[in-house]
Amino acid sequence: MSVLHGEKYEPKSAFMKWFESRLPVMGFLYPTAISFPTPRNLNYFWTFGAILMAFLVIQLITGIVLAMHYTPHVDFAFESVEHIMRDVNYGWLLRYLHANGSSLFFLAVYIHMFRGLYYGSYKAPREILWIVGVLILLLMMATAFMGYVLPWGQMSFWAATVITNLFSAIPLVGDSVTQWLWGGYSVDNPTLNRFFSLHYLLPFAIIGAVVLHIWALHVPGNNNPLGIDTKTKQDTLPFHPYYTVKDTFALVAFFLLFAALVFYAPNYLSHSDNYIKANPLVTPPHIVPEWYFLPYYAILRAIPDKLGGVIAMFASIGVLFVLPWLDTSKVRSANYRPMYIPFFWILVGVSIGLGYLGSKPPEGGYVIAARILTAYYFFHFLILLPLLGLVEKTRPVPESIAKAVLGEGATSGAGKGRAA
Repeated sequence: MSVLHGEKYEPKSAFMKWFESRLPVMGFLYPTAISFPTPRNLNYFWTFGAILMAFLVIQLITGIVLAMHYTPHVDFAFESVEHIMRDVNYGWLLRYLHANGSSLFFLAVYIHMFRGLYYGSYKAPREILWIVGVLILLLMMATAFMGYVLPWGQMSFWAATVITNLFSAIPLVGDSVTQWLWGGYSVDNPTLNRFFSLHYLLPFAIIGAVVLHIWALHVPGNNNPLGIDTKTKQDTLPFHPYYTVKDTFALVAFFLLFAALVFYAPNYLSHSDNYIKANPLVTPPHIVPEWYFLPYYAILRAIPDKLGGVIAMFASIGVLFVLPWLDTSKVRSANYRPMYIPFFWILVGVSIGLGYLGSKPPEGGYVIAARILTAYYFFHFLILLPLLGLVEKTRPVPESIAKAVLGEGATSGAGKGRAA
C-alpha cells in the first residue's frame, strides 16, 4: 500500500518556483498536510490529534524556558522553583502552563485513545499506527513521572522513592536497575540529575515518535466513524480548509478549559504536600501520583504480591500493543457492533473507577473494588474481545462514506461538501 497524497503543489511566483526547484518543502507538505484526502465524515473526536500537537509544542517551549532557571540539585531545586514563581518575569505563568499542560495533554491522549477503541482505529491496516501511539503514551508517562520529581517537594520525593523501588522486584536484575536509576543507594542528588536529564531528553524522542505516527497515518489514511475505507474521491475532502477550520475551533474550545485551570485553579490538580520541601525523614500519610497515573497505581496496589503488582501494572499497557490481534471482529466501528457498545462503556467506567480507587488508601473495600475492576480490565481485552468477535451479529455497514453522508443518489458539490 502506498502513502496517500493529495494534489501536487504548483508554485505560482517566480521565487517559489526557484525555491522549490532547490528545496521542495511545499512540494512535500502540500500533498501530505494541506490537500491530503481526508474522510468527509470525521466528527470532533478526530480533532484531538491537532490538540495534542498544539500541547506538545506548548510543553516543549515552556519546558525549555523553565529549564533555563531550574537548578537540578537537592539543596536548590525546591528554591529554584520558588524563584521561578516569584522572581522570573511571568515565571508563574510558565510553570502553571507547563504543569497544567501535562494534565490536559494526558486528558486529550486518553480521549484520543478511547476514540480509537470505539471506532476500531487499531484494526488492519492501522496496526503500526496504533502501536506507535501506545509507544508515545509510554514515553509521555516516563517524561511526566520524571518531571513530577523535579520540584523536589514531599510528594515528588516520596513518589520517586515508591515507584523506583518497584524495579527492585524484578528477579536477578531488580536491585541493579534500581541502583542505576538512583545513581546510588537511595533517592538523592544523582537521582534528581538523572531525572532532569531524561525529562529534558525524552520530549525529543516523543517528537520522533510523533513523526512516525503521522507517517504511519499517511499510509492507510484516517479511519472514520463508519469504520470503512474510502473508495472514491467523493468520500474525501481536502484537509485544508475543511479540517483545519474544524481543528482550530476545537483547539480554541479546549484552550478555554486550559485557561480556566491556569488562571482560576492552577493548583487544583496538584497535591498540597508538594509545596513542602522534600524531607527523607518525614513520610506523607498518603502517597499518590498525578491523576493520570492513578488507574495504573490502583492496578499496582490491587495485587498483594509486589512483583505481581509490577507485572500487572505494565501488562495493563502492554496489552494495548497486541490489541489489534485480540479483537477478532471484522467490523471496525462500534456503531455497527450492538453487543460491543455496552462493554466499551463498561471499560470506560472501569478505567474511571480505577482512577478513583488509585487516589484512595490501599485498605478495606478500596482494595477489593480495585481487584474486581483490575480483573475486569484484563477480562475485557484478553477474553471478551476475542470471543465477542466470534459470536456478535453486526449491523450492515454502508457501502461508502458518500452514500452514508450525502444520501443514496447525491452528487458531490461545494455546498454539500461544506455541509458535510
